[in-house]
Amino acid sequence: MNSFDAELDTSGLNCPLPILKAKKALASLSSGQVLQIVATDPESVRDFETFSRQMGHVLLDAREDNGRYYFLLRKRET
Repeated sequence: MNSFDAELDTSGLNCPLPILKAKKALASLSSGQVLQIVATDPESVRDFETFSRQMGHVLLDAREDNGRYYFLLRKRET
């Protein structure tokens, strides 16, 4: 199991809100720290893959468990 420095629960929110909230949460973290995001929007899987690639963050893990999606993002080195 991966560890993380902060957690963001975006359950019940639809695109683009999980991404916008994750962007804000990542801004408060230091380079290399890990944010876990919990989402319920199935579209969030593609959204977080695209977001991490475009912004330079590392998507360490993306998994689904009983209708909830969990993402681990490592903030890019600045």
